[in-house]
Amino acid sequence: MPTKKLNPVTPGTRFRIANAFAELTTDEPEKTLLAPLKKTGGRNNHGHRAMRYIGGGHKRMYRIIDFKRDKFGVPGVVKTIEYDPNRTCFISLIHYADGEKRYILAPQGIKVGQTVLSGPDAPPDIGNALPLKDIPVGTIIHNIELHPGQGGILVRSAGTSAQLTNKEDRYAVIKMPSGEIRRVLLTCMATIGAVSNPDHNTETIGKAGRNRWKGIRPRTRGVAMNPVDHPMGGGEGKASGGHPRSRKGLYAKGMKTRNPKNPSSKYIISRRPKK
Repeated sequence: MPTKKLNPVTPGTRFRIANAFAELTTDEPEKTLLAPLKKTGGRNNHGHRAMRYIGGGHKRMYRIIDFKRDKFGVPGVVKTIEYDPNRTCFISLIHYADGEKRYILAPQGIKVGQTVLSGPDAPPDIGNALPLKDIPVGTIIHNIELHPGQGGILVRSAGTSAQLTNKEDRYAVIKMPSGEIRRVLLTCMATIGAVSNPDHNTETIGKAGRNRWKGIRPRTRGVAMNPVDHPMGGGEGKASGGHPRSRKGLYAKGMKTRNPKNPSSKYIISRRPKK
């Protein structure tokens, strides 16, 4: 996926590195797979602000994505590769042989006209979804389930991929994009290939206004606040603020944030490497 550097005709385009969207084939979504997406502005059901720095943004429609890939044995043809404003990767519209249409996460290398298949009998080709027990060791995968039938919740962001490294008893051993190695039940589904849009992390927005279009409001630095508002606030002149920490006083760097009582920790073989 190529990016393009814009000519500096305005201050906002001077440092802009944009997505070329060369892979996309249409800009019109499938209307039957759209759903309303209501914005909260960071407010809860009482109307009180629960999250700061959220508000505004362009109106969006939600694209209903098939994360479960549960149409076993029914071949589908890739009709389009489309942009999705609700995620970093691209999506593909699949027309199945029985007439149904579904969106899936587009893997890298998928082409219009290609046939995709789901189920234990599907070949391990790009875009096909199989149970982990039927995927060869060493295969690159994404959209991985944690519980059978739940739908893929792991490795869905642009350019990411995991690798099936081993199979032990009832579990598959998977190396995650973070470097963590964990076990997942062999009956869980995964999709072959890496997620599309791998150059997403090289984009530069160019101006603050693009974040406002995304619904992100300006964020106030803790050191610019008063001591009553933030642990790093106060001081004469430009004080550094001491150790970086959150508004509640939790250290922002080096402190472990994972719940030690998380029941899924027993499936982690090795944690991600420290930076």
